[in-house]
Amino acid sequence: MIKLFNISIDIMKLILPIIYIILGIITFSIIRKIILDSGKNSKKFKVLQNQRVKTLKTLVINIVKYIIFLIVVLAILSNFGVNVKSILAGLGIGTALIGLAFQDMAKDIIAGFSIITEGEYEIGDTIEIEGFMGEVVFIGLRTTRIRNYKGATKIIANRYMDNIINYSNSNSLAIVDVGVSYDCDSEKVEKTLEGLFKRLSGKIEFATKEPELWGVNELSDSSVVYRIAVETEPMKQFGVERFLKKEIKKEFDKENIKIPYKQIEVHNGK
Repeated sequence: MIKLFNISIDIMKLILPIIYIILGIITFSIIRKIILDSGKNSKKFKVLQNQRVKTLKTLVINIVKYIIFLIVVLAILSNFGVNVKSILAGLGIGTALIGLAFQDMAKDIIAGFSIITEGEYEIGDTIEIEGFMGEVVFIGLRTTRIRNYKGATKIIANRYMDNIINYSNSNSLAIVDVGVSYDCDSEKVEKTLEGLFKRLSGKIEFATKEPELWGVNELSDSSVVYRIAVETEPMKQFGVERFLKKEIKKEFDKENIKIPYKQIEVHNGK
């Protein structure tokens, strides 16, 4: 009978860690769902920037994950007879030693909180740091991940996230330079462009203002270069530029306005 009792205790010691892990996973899943669903029906939530809220939720979820992990580890150690109280009591000295050993990690975490609270950048923003430009796809307690248009992801410790260029804080500007032949009537070119802009009014996706003709920008070797500008939503200027170039080419073809291209003239020496 005593042997059976001892066997059952040993079995429980093996089963309890598994139960603790399962409970930890279930608890984390429930809390994560509550955090993600929180504020969806709140009017105040709708006023806040969605990306800021998403970033804060991601950070809170990460903190909860580490706390639950620590609790599960301590519970498992206690199950195997480890004196958890002495471990917790020694955390005072241990914290000081750990603080010295993990100064960089502490700096990363502090920088991470600063990034979130000050709103320097958020998930979904397009930023540039040290020549690497891309979209912020993750902000954690220690690192930030940036993915460029080629799919390459750069992982940077939060303490190094300074001297950043954030392209998502304000609207962008689409610039189109188009050259026409010196033989073309400048008034005809300008009237053609202004007429095109009127027809495109309200039809340019992502444009926040109407296109503007800034006038002659350059007198190059083979063409008169006109500059067109239009304000767009953040980082949407490239698509708007491609759209405008296509429409300008179609309009110039219709009005028989020549866009010069490089040519080589060969002269016979005879």
